[in-house]
Amino acid sequence: MRQPDGAAEAGTACKTTDERRATRQDRIPLGIVYMLLATILFAGSSALSKWLVATYPIGEMLFARAATSLVGASIVILPVTGLAVFRTKRLRDHMMRGVSQSCAQTFLVIAFSLMPLASAVAINFSAPLFATVASIVFLKETVGLVRWGALIIGFLGVLLVTSPGVDTFQTGSLFALANAILFGTVTVGVRGMTATESPETLTMYQMVLLTAVFTMALPFGWITPSLSDSVAMVINGLGNALGQYLWTRALHLAPTSAVVPFNYFSLVWAIILGFLVWGDVPSAALLAGSAIVVGSGMFLLWHESRGR
Repeated sequence: MRQPDGAAEAGTACKTTDERRATRQDRIPLGIVYMLLATILFAGSSALSKWLVATYPIGEMLFARAATSLVGASIVILPVTGLAVFRTKRLRDHMMRGVSQSCAQTFLVIAFSLMPLASAVAINFSAPLFATVASIVFLKETVGLVRWGALIIGFLGVLLVTSPGVDTFQTGSLFALANAILFGTVTVGVRGMTATESPETLTMYQMVLLTAVFTMALPFGWITPSLSDSVAMVINGLGNALGQYLWTRALHLAPTSAVVPFNYFSLVWAIILGFLVWGDVPSAALLAGSAIVVGSGMFLLWHESRGR
């Protein structure tokens, strides 16, 4: 995405933060659509990651996914933007995001290896609460009662799914919760960076930094993949790259608290994939909690569209 120059640049610089937010809020429904598409891709990537990590080291699988995502994103973005996409005055912010997100992805894959897919995804859905709190503290965003209500009700659905208690917080659950906390802060960080960084710049820096971080994990374990598994790794990476781009675009178009709750829909896809691939039969609590989660998301979609 080409940055404005000359008088246009001066005009853009004169815009206040509130004006920029108002412009993005006018496109909330489109941001929600992008987030929903991203959840489908992320659920598929999560299922492939869980399947691959049963055979291959976590570092190798994450490297393959990140490297393939980098290649896919480069093929699409660089012919349009060239190397100008890497121009930024926020290199430190990009690096902090890269380190935080690499840790979050590692924690989530470890959780996948230790527990059912849907359960790990469900625990990850505490992220919107952390993101909302962080957006209030760091971005000074206003979160109305309706959004707070939708977030809290959705999280109650997550609690119903996970049934937290003495037996719930095992090792896998703790890794999933650690990912949720990091993912929530990363979400807010990206939202703050969209004021100056294009989705293309955010995506390319993310892919480059994730690939660099996971490359350092390769000496700790490597198994040469079969042809079919290599194809699965490539599909995993490309799907993840497209999902990350759509996710970034969603945050660019709408406030954090408006689009992040739609991550809840990943739970529906995770339940379906868990049943089809691993035979995980959804419990009554899982189905009831999922209904609450989806209902809260649909209500927020109606509210935002009506407000627009």
